[in-house]
Amino acid sequence: MTPLVLLPGWGMSAAVWRTLPPTIAAHHPRHPLDLPGHGHAAAQPVPATLADWAIDCLSRAPERAIWLGWSLGGLVAQQAAVQAPERVAALILVTSSACFVQQPDWPAAIPVHILERFHAALVADPAVTLDQFLALQVLNSNAARDTLRHLRSALADSPAPAAAALATGLNLLRNSDLRPHLRQLRQPTLWLLGERDTLVPARVAADLAHWMPASHQRVIAGSGHAPWLSHPDETAAVTNDFLQAMTES
Repeated sequence: MTPLVLLPGWGMSAAVWRTLPPTIAAHHPRHPLDLPGHGHAAAQPVPATLADWAIDCLSRAPERAIWLGWSLGGLVAQQAAVQAPERVAALILVTSSACFVQQPDWPAAIPVHILERFHAALVADPAVTLDQFLALQVLNSNAARDTLRHLRSALADSPAPAAAALATGLNLLRNSDLRPHLRQLRQPTLWLLGERDTLVPARVAADLAHWMPASHQRVIAGSGHAPWLSHPDETAAVTNDFLQAMTES
């Protein structure tokens, strides 16, 4: 079966994928990757651009795989599909977006002042800032307490992310806009969103469908930013239905 590359979100390591239910893509070999400067890749120099983050991940990924990216990891996965379409068999983008910051024509996104606030706080205290970001991810979720506990546990089980990686990651979230590239992507694509996500609002589904008409958008009811933790059964069902349809097409 086609391998499954797993990319985590900002500030997190590949250890977060230990919590991915075994029922999701059960027959696909898993290849969790740390983002540059995160987890066991924390000692590496941190590239400055999204394109270089994608190149770094491609250098450690199987020759051809399905790429599942969470949040910032989804942005990197999209960039990898743009740069090396022959290497990316499909995209599963979990609470991710093509543009994370609000624009005049893109309201379902993070207000830029939120990311600027985190960037300023990062200089003063990276550990506290990262914990606050985790808390924001689970805000309003049906299972906020348990989800936050799992995220904190995964964070504690890995080397701390490099300060440069945290700062660069926020810059990528603030400045990247992959919308113009979406229509050129031919890979089967699933956008998996959380109904109560405060970082990537679920209403962005309509905007993503406009930019990428052939893609699929699914919203997990009651979920925040980490649906595989808060709603594992629903996430597994949606993901597996997508993979099954992909193999049958």
